[in-house]
Amino acid sequence: MKTLFLIRHAKSSWDEPSADDFDRPLNERGKKDAPAMAKRMIRNKLGIDLFVSSPARRAKATARLFAEAFSHEEKDICYHQELYQADSSTFSSVISRLDDKYQSVAIFSHNPGITDFVNSITEVRVDNMPTCSVFGVRSAARTWKEFISHQKEFLFFDFPKSDAHHR
Repeated sequence: MKTLFLIRHAKSSWDEPSADDFDRPLNERGKKDAPAMAKRMIRNKLGIDLFVSSPARRAKATARLFAEAFSHEEKDICYHQELYQADSSTFSSVISRLDDKYQSVAIFSHNPGITDFVNSITEVRVDNMPTCSVFGVRSAARTWKEFISHQKEFLFFDFPKSDAHHR
């Protein structure tokens, strides 16, 4: 059984309009939302064995805050350059190469690719993955290579301004 959490980076800062997109940091709300969303997952007894992230500054910071909440260190995060500005096929490629020793993986990336990808893997559709949103799916696949083609079960979709965590 494999569980995948797709997480869009937390809210980024636009304080420096001339800054390169890759280098935009999190804003104050983003720095609060990421640990809060991680804590919601922990309260719901959802674990993460591996953290995989785009190397863009805002995605890295989000992954670090999640890893810290799950008592992992920054060295436990794997960075994949191709997750920056990734399309659906890139997500599939990264997932198919994951080490099968990991049962639950969180991938931190960006729009529009992350929204396109989550809409391609189950019957559940989201208009937009808001910043710091989490989309969870599970599959009975034994390997990550089988995960993409294998039947997947939608687990949840949650985001900072959602009331989903109150159910």
